[in-house]
Amino acid sequence: MNKHQPHKKDAHKKDEKDVQADAPQQEADETAPEPQADAAQIAALNAEIADLKDKLGRLAADFENYRKRTAQEAAQAQGKGVSQAAEAMMPVYDDLERAMTMGGGDPAKLIPGLQNVQQKLVNIFSGLGLELTGKEGEAFDPQWHEAIQAIPGQHDDVIVQVYQPGFRMGDRMVRPARVIVSKKV
Repeated sequence: MNKHQPHKKDAHKKDEKDVQADAPQQEADETAPEPQADAAQIAALNAEIADLKDKLGRLAADFENYRKRTAQEAAQAQGKGVSQAAEAMMPVYDDLERAMTMGGGDPAKLIPGLQNVQQKLVNIFSGLGLELTGKEGEAFDPQWHEAIQAIPGQHDDVIVQVYQPGFRMGDRMVRPARVIVSKKV
């Protein structure tokens, strides 16, 4: 055997070491994703992100347009309501103007005309859904009435005088009736 030639046993051991050293490299190569697959997946995800951003932008614009449109519709409805209420009250203005010109000579003649105008106005309010509250003899209800004074009387919490009538619309108070109530002594 030659000193310079490795022994066959030693050569075989060296080959096994080389194979074992190369094995982790082969495993790493097998588990590493392919660059082409990554690029395609990234491109697909970027396209999906761009699509979702576009949809989000359109949705935000649609919502902003909806908000503006509903605000405009609400303003138009309010304007229309005010216009209708004013139109309904114009005959009252006309009646008051006639009463002023005709009753200038005798003020006593104004009272029946003003009572008619007042009744016409109450009818207009009724047509708008308003209901008059606070009548003499009615039980005091703090939900609809505001007591401005209490005076001694035979009954407790009964309206004895109406200083200013109130109005309500269904279950909603528009203006409380300002009344004087009796308190039992």
